[in-house]
Amino acid sequence: MKVVFNQAVIDVNQAPCSPDGWLAGAGIFETIKVINSEPQLLDKHYVRAQETANALSIHIPSYSDVVKAVEEAVFGKLGSGMLRISFSQNQDWLVAHFPYQEIVDAASVRVHPEVVPGQIHKLFPYTNRIGILNAAREAGFDDAITVNSQGNICEGSVTNFVANIQGQWITPPTSDGVLPGIIRQLLIDNQLIKAASISLSQVQEIKSAFLLSSLRLAHPISRIDNRELALSHSFMEQIRALVVTSSVD
Repeated sequence: MKVVFNQAVIDVNQAPCSPDGWLAGAGIFETIKVINSEPQLLDKHYVRAQETANALSIHIPSYSDVVKAVEEAVFGKLGSGMLRISFSQNQDWLVAHFPYQEIVDAASVRVHPEVVPGQIHKLFPYTNRIGILNAAREAGFDDAITVNSQGNICEGSVTNFVANIQGQWITPPTSDGVLPGIIRQLLIDNQLIKAASISLSQVQEIKSAFLLSSLRLAHPISRIDNRELALSHSFMEQIRALVVTSSVD
């Protein structure tokens, strides 16, 4: 498999990264959905990465250089794919493309049993979040939602969270320790959802819910722990249509 490392197209085995595209060390990363060689919302992902880089004093390449590398990585790739773009603290950067299998079944999720500190920047290594996801799967669920020290729901293991409570679609605010996800912000900007704290005690009031991410877009939740939820297919299609129109140059 070929990757783009510091603007050079090389074999993944020659790059200082894992086979699944994680650079060694620590830094910033973005995960981007690709459909038939077209990266979705690339400009918004770059803006978020640049904001994180500014906050953490990490240098990242220009947007034009990233676009060129992405074009190299996705050229000729049909169907659904995933881009991982990583910017390390030592100024190395990598663009890797992988096939992506769309998730078709609604998710059963559990409330993660431990308090999870929030993180407002998308950083690697990502082992803690992957560990939360794997623990949920080992317990017989598809995913988990996390809770902060104030008893408020934050997000999924590797996703944002939105719930319909009393007819209003609500997502936890970043002040509760939530990553400012690209899809989440797109829905806020288009007034489809609003940001407000959701206490764990409000789980009983949730009618429908989704996990939001750049890859899954809107992944419906069928149940939280043992509580069954209604599936809102119309809202899911509304979100997916918005992503498509927002990705057009």
